[in-house]
Amino acid sequence: MNNSVGNTARLLGAGLRALLVLTVICGVIYPLAVTGVAQALFNNKANGSEVKDGGKVVGSELIGQRYDLPLKKGQETPDPDLKWFQPRPSNGLAVNSENTRYKLIISGATNLAGDSGTMKKGDKEVCDPKAEEGLCAQVRAARDAVIKDNSTADFKVRAADIPAEAVTSSGSGLDPHISPDYADLQVHRVAEKNGLDAEQVEKLVDDHTDGRVLGFMGEPRVNVLKLNIALKHLVAEKG
Repeated sequence: MNNSVGNTARLLGAGLRALLVLTVICGVIYPLAVTGVAQALFNNKANGSEVKDGGKVVGSELIGQRYDLPLKKGQETPDPDLKWFQPRPSNGLAVNSENTRYKLIISGATNLAGDSGTMKKGDKEVCDPKAEEGLCAQVRAARDAVIKDNSTADFKVRAADIPAEAVTSSGSGLDPHISPDYADLQVHRVAEKNGLDAEQVEKLVDDHTDGRVLGFMGEPRVNVLKLNIALKHLVAEKG
């Protein structure tokens, strides 16, 4: 009996010592070591890839932002502020309603299938022109908005000129990049709204176009936040 109690006590003691040692190693030493290495070697990435302007954090390189006008009475969604370059559509799962300090889209895809909002025409599936919901309706509405918003007196946008990301959201709904083609499509509108020459704005896009990673991975891309910060400074210099 005494031996059984003694063995149990020793096993409990060994278990508690193991728990204490593993808690210190895995719960204190390891997190501090990883955090220290990250802060020392990858400070910007470890802190959210922050983008600063005028010494203030204005966003992250990894999360897209909207550039909209103030919401008008009776509107459910605001109109885009057309003096800025616009990102791709942000169709996340929902809108953050818990922490209203940050107006964020909850990350996620729409999960709409390719045949959402389509109809049969012979042997093919085509967009149903009468559909008010579904992927086809979203793409059609986005296409019409891109044509309307970006056509100017001396530049007309054709449906064939619109890249795919201009009318579809990314898998996360928070993609911070657009293609150089979509940025170029917006150049004339941005130049007109800000009283700039189109050549100045084109150069701005070229200067903020990132090439493929290591020269072969991915596609050329433009970070909309960084491009709009540069646009802001260009407009300020002109003024």
